Amino acid sequence: MEERGPSVDSAYLPIRDARKCIHQRVNIFAAVSSIGAEKKSRGTDYVVSLKIMDQSYMEPGISVNFFAEDMTKLPHVRSIGDIISLQNVEVRIHRGDVYCVHNKKFSAFALFQGKTTSGLIHYQKSAKYHATNHDDEFLSQIRTWLLDNPPIAVGKDVPLLLRRIKLDLAFDLVCKVLHVSETSKGDWMLFVWDGTDTPPAKLRLELQGERPCSLHVEELPLTIEVLCTFPRVGSVLRVFASKSFKEIAHLHGGNQWVKLCNMICGLHDGMWNGMLQPSSEVLLLSDEDWIARQRLKTYDLRLATALENYPMTSFPAPSHITVLDYDYKPYTTLIQSLTHPEVTHKCMCIVRVAAAYPWQAKDLRSPVTGRYRVRFTLEDPTARIHAYICGEDGVKFFQGYPTTEVVTSKMDKLLGITDADGEAGSDDGGRNPPWVWCCLKSYYLDENNPRGSRRYRIFSTTLLG
Repeated sequence: MEERGPSVDSAYLPIRDARKCIHQRVNIFAAVSSIGAEKKSRGTDYVVSLKIMDQSYMEPGISVNFFAEDMTKLPHVRSIGDIISLQNVEVRIHRGDVYCVHNKKFSAFALFQGKTTSGLIHYQKSAKYHATNHDDEFLSQIRTWLLDNPPIAVGKDVPLLLRRIKLDLAFDLVCKVLHVSETSKGDWMLFVWDGTDTPPAKLRLELQGERPCSLHVEELPLTIEVLCTFPRVGSVLRVFASKSFKEIAHLHGGNQWVKLCNMICGLHDGMWNGMLQPSSEVLLLSDEDWIARQRLKTYDLRLATALENYPMTSFPAPSHITVLDYDYKPYTTLIQSLTHPEVTHKCMCIVRVAAAYPWQAKDLRSPVTGRYRVRFTLEDPTARIHAYICGEDGVKFFQGYPTTEVVTSKMDKLLGITDADGEAGSDDGGRNPPWVWCCLKSYYLDENNPRGSRRYRIFSTTLLG
């Protein structure tokens, strides 16, 4: 049986001093610098490990292991950089490593936000926790100290930005989780963002199979209320993860900065997806984390300049193969249009044509009426939508009724087909459509459900030869 000394008096000890109190109980007020995964212990309890630091003992900090018979009784830290008050935790040593144990029978804790503007009220506390007369003082001191000494949970190597991701390359990503959903298979789907644009994917030459959706997934549509919370610039990446990542259960409120470690990305229907591997980690970060602040600063700079709102890979300018008859300023991203307060509106966008149906020149006009009827799949870094060209808008778009050879040449340029004879089935590594300007107007089919029946048309746009 391990020897247990009497509890140290009710004063909070700096971590540096608490580490010397082996086999004793201590009180500590500190900042959380790392959050482990909740899991089942070898017995009947659940366990989670936190790492904490203070002015006296920063990196690497000291670990605190928590045990509880119910997961709801474990500490649920919202963000790295939050503050924890620990009472009557045991100090132990194993193979030279000093750590603390929160014993469910006599230890206690309380959690506070690390932000200086968050007030002095805890957001979680255990049943045995009793505030002391000095809690407010300790809380204010640590918050002030954290302003210049935020926990660095992102390691020494700077994680990649979404704009730098590559196919099947394992990498770390610091991003904001905007929304979390559950797939039909019971896995997690995270919608994450860092203010930059994912690289435009090289698309399949087979044009019939491109997915006709925006940020929605057919089995998991996003409501307009959720879409309205998304930023108007920057890609939102869907990341799939198994339920083994317990930290994700705490992210349902959205707007939480995280570091996704050892993630890989792939392409599905020409859209980037992220995947967490068994070796991946999910680390919760504070809003005050220096990389999170840098990401927000970059986003603010993009919003401040009109040109910075354009797709990052459209520079120095979109292609000149389209011209517009009318200037519907300001420039609008597709997510801005999808969340526009008015269902029917007009806008000017920079997009790529990911697919067309039909796509061959001989099929673009109705064999019965002779009128154009084409459905384009348009995408920008923020979303993907369908947009139709019909009737007179098609006459303007194709400059009348040119020959099949001329229309084929136009469509090849628009779709990024580089094969000399325009055969989409040839294998040259895929298509890379150019960024082009177009004017869009939205309308609806059902006056009783205008937003649910909304459609888009391309108008006032001409495709040059």
